[in-house]
Amino acid sequence: MTDRTAWFNCCAGVAGDMLLAALVDAGADRLAVMGAWGALGVEGFAATWEPVQRCGVRSLWTNLVVDDGHGHDTHDRHRQDHPHRPASEIVELIGSADLPPAVRDRATAVYRTLAEIEGAIHGIDPADVELHEVGALDSILDVVGVCAALDSLGVGRIAYSPIAVGHGTVETAHGTLPNPVPAVGRLLERARARVTSIDTTMELSTPTGVALLTVLGDRCGPMPAMTVTATGFGAGTADPAGRPNVVQAVIGVEAAAGGVGDGRPCVLLEANVDDVTGEVLAHAITRLLAAGAHDAWATPIVMKKGRPAHTVHALVDDAAFDRVRAAMIAETGTLGVRAQTVHRWPQQRDEMTVDVDGHSIRVKVGAGRAKAEHDDALAAATALGRPLRDVLAAAEQLARQG
Repeated sequence: MTDRTAWFNCCAGVAGDMLLAALVDAGADRLAVMGAWGALGVEGFAATWEPVQRCGVRSLWTNLVVDDGHGHDTHDRHRQDHPHRPASEIVELIGSADLPPAVRDRATAVYRTLAEIEGAIHGIDPADVELHEVGALDSILDVVGVCAALDSLGVGRIAYSPIAVGHGTVETAHGTLPNPVPAVGRLLERARARVTSIDTTMELSTPTGVALLTVLGDRCGPMPAMTVTATGFGAGTADPAGRPNVVQAVIGVEAAAGGVGDGRPCVLLEANVDDVTGEVLAHAITRLLAAGAHDAWATPIVMKKGRPAHTVHALVDDAAFDRVRAAMIAETGTLGVRAQTVHRWPQQRDEMTVDVDGHSIRVKVGAGRAKAEHDDALAAATALGRPLRDVLAAAEQLARQG
């Protein structure tokens, strides 16, 4: 089940190893994490979780050491000799591993986003991007480990506090860069995430940590209303005086909706168009969903002088607002859009896969309802020569029985 929410307090910054340790401290299955690492088929590393104190706060520290032949602990981001890995190689490594679907999908999404960000920074195609620090083996293990830990805890939704950053410069494989580094800045911009500033030249937030939060998370703000079931603290390697260098993980079940204040705020984006065909509208809706909209649809309207037209709607979180707005303008050709804040109450649902005569079909399962994925059912119906409605019914019946 994926009915839990994880909220991360990043008041001291965030890194991949800190997130992983916080989740393990909150009760994530260590064997599940190690099993995910084993599925990658890589060797030459050792990991332990060690209890430490950070300014009086008991926390866990992820001691992950990769044998690079020189005895280095590759969690030192100031090293200049990190191996370079093409982003496409990392995505292929994760995609080919025998990982739970949710773990594979989340980890892949993180690295695809990192490739897009690095490609934009360096002006090259994401497929050709070579990743330095975030492509090192320890970072890959951090990403996959965090995704496996979230899966073992049954976390379906992720939120995070404003993220702390420092100032000045830091040393990286690319040389001396501003703090926060460009990749962190682009990730924060992409998610429209909020930050807090701490007067230090330490690199408080790394690209790996920020990518995990902004790609997998859907909210940046205070802790959501929920019943807390577990908490944990993940320590950074540094132990500065005066503040605990930790990430706090709070796991819980969100409160049932009882009023507008309990709903999840999101944005309803709309545009009126009177000069597009039905085929263009259908394609536009597809593109809006691909850009990150929760839902997208069109309704017929009548404009001035009796002209038939349509309103194109998209329901979107702040993190995807800019992408969805750009897609709406590009695909419909509208000269303007409007937006308003609304609240939504998504009902808990899970996804399972059933087998209909040798064909895998994904089915969304909620309270008293099962709905088969149309594209999967259509492909199976076409291959089997059976009516689509029969395949849909068979898949949904199997899901209810399961």
